[in-house]
Amino acid sequence: MAPSAIYASEQPPLLLPDGAALEVISDAVDKVNKLKGLSSPITAYDSESKFDVAKDKASFRQYETACERVRDFYSEQHARQTVEHNLRMRAHFFDPKRKREEMTIWQAMERLNTLIDDSDPDTDLSQIQHLLQSAEAIRRDGKPRWMQVTGLVHDLGKLMLFFKGCSTGQWDVVGDTFPVGCKWDENCVFAEAFGQNPDREHPIYGTKNGIYTPGKGIDQFMMSWGHDEFLYLVLKDQSVLPREALAMIRYHSFYPWHHEGAYKEFMADGDEVLLRAVQAFNPYDLYSKTDEEPDVEKMKPYYMELIDEFFPQKVLKW
Repeated sequence: MAPSAIYASEQPPLLLPDGAALEVISDAVDKVNKLKGLSSPITAYDSESKFDVAKDKASFRQYETACERVRDFYSEQHARQTVEHNLRMRAHFFDPKRKREEMTIWQAMERLNTLIDDSDPDTDLSQIQHLLQSAEAIRRDGKPRWMQVTGLVHDLGKLMLFFKGCSTGQWDVVGDTFPVGCKWDENCVFAEAFGQNPDREHPIYGTKNGIYTPGKGIDQFMMSWGHDEFLYLVLKDQSVLPREALAMIRYHSFYPWHHEGAYKEFMADGDEVLLRAVQAFNPYDLYSKTDEEPDVEKMKPYYMELIDEFFPQKVLKW
């Protein structure tokens, strides 16, 4: 008898579980995978969102019926977001003498938790709850880990409200964004309020193209100063996030571009990738806003792992 035959004959018979036992094993594996964040296969970052299929999307961004708080906010924002203001705020951000506070991502989330966004007509939840809602929706749809952590941090630029000299109020921190230095597109929310902006009468800033050149790229824009731009400047060299994630952060409030199709004549070859990334992110920012409060402490361990992966230096300079 061949040695392999002797070996085979000495092995105990393989006992396969019956159907019920196999179900128990499968359920246990699914439970472990769910706890590890692996409950669904990774899908392309720009695949269609699924978490929002049952959402009444017409009920979001209802600025026509927005409360007085929101209307007052945009009246002030549109009147005061000038080229001069934007140049001054960027000069302060890059000033080597500026004392930059240092904190981890989670510390930043906790610090931000006291803020209620005056520009948002869709929710009164705290910021940390909105961040977790966005991240969890991305996670449930099986999107990549880098996109999940992008959802977690995308609004942390609002911390600028607490940093000396980085803002003068909510009007230059939150709300929809738009380029300054050219004529504002009519698709901007409450566009009529730009009539009070002094740049409207400027011989260059008040023209359609202004200081920009069509076809030279979306990155040529000086976007209205706010939390999108602030966080982008903080994270672009203090994280290992991909280019698509940084675009999601920088342009997620640029609704006239990614939602209404305005300003496309300024795009360059390759900007379609950035636009697609921001459009892929938008549902998770907008439609994840609900009245259901996430369990922060339950979710924290998973997201701490993500934070360590994409922010390896741990403590960031803000």
